[in-house]
Amino acid sequence: MELKATMEYDLVIIGAGPIGLSCALAASQAGLSYLVIEKGCLVNSIYHYPVNMQFFSTSERLEIGEIPFVSNNAKPFRNEALEYYRRVAVTARLKIHLFEELTAVDQINPHHFQVKTTKSIYRTNNLILATGFYGIPYLLHIPGEELAKLTHYYQDPHFYAFQKVLIVGANNSAVDAALETWRKGAEVTMVIREADIGERVKYWARPDIINRIKEGSIKAYFHSKLTAIRDQEVDIETPEGILTIPNDRVIAMTGYMPDLALLETMGIQLSEDELRKPALDEQNHQTNIEGIYLAGVICGGMDTHRLFIENSREHADKIINHILSQKS
Repeated sequence: MELKATMEYDLVIIGAGPIGLSCALAASQAGLSYLVIEKGCLVNSIYHYPVNMQFFSTSERLEIGEIPFVSNNAKPFRNEALEYYRRVAVTARLKIHLFEELTAVDQINPHHFQVKTTKSIYRTNNLILATGFYGIPYLLHIPGEELAKLTHYYQDPHFYAFQKVLIVGANNSAVDAALETWRKGAEVTMVIREADIGERVKYWARPDIINRIKEGSIKAYFHSKLTAIRDQEVDIETPEGILTIPNDRVIAMTGYMPDLALLETMGIQLSEDELRKPALDEQNHQTNIEGIYLAGVICGGMDTHRLFIENSREHADKIINHILSQKS
């Protein structure tokens, strides 16, 4: 079916995560016509977090648009965040199209873009990319990685009860998966490239995992890496040599990367170093292409540990104020 262009907007926002919603709130308050397009569900990345995940930040630091986030805990849990951002979208009557994926952006002339998705075509004077970094996992590039027993997205520990589970990684996601699955009755083995559990692991979880490893409840191989996965076993390269152990499930918490290829297809310049940081004006977050802006963690390129919800909320006001200045 041939797609036809629909109405024109002042602004189209790609991504309905917290920062995309923050941009939508600012656009709405400024009286701009806007539309948010999201390839998954509302706050899709948070939805795919582990079901029992607790944020490191306090609730007030996760607030957007000066709308209070009331939590039962000093540090809110995933389900509370999902409820908060859903209520924000409902209360503010944000214009959002869910389960609609961006396929192409064509520049017709300065500040005039055609945005094509899997469902429609839109015309807009400005575009904000708030796509985060949770969509593309770092692959292991080892034999057996394609097997269904491996996942890069851990959610519910009950699924792993009474199974032999191997977890790759030593940061927050890996530690949460190890502790939760072990407490549900899994036999847990961790494979860690470094010499210790990550320093950025939440302060209440780090001593817990260290003590479980010391007492032998959870087995950990340091200075090691997973080298092969088979239906009923895996190979681990350790300092003492290759070790083969029985295995039912592999949870590879290897991290994720932003879709920088998407930016390149639009003509957004990236730095030539390993960070591949997109070109943008830090004062207004406009890229080298007039009318295309970046918000949230995508601004850091491959440096995904610099920007979070709490220090990216300000991006929305910077961008919207700049768009308004261009209209006047």
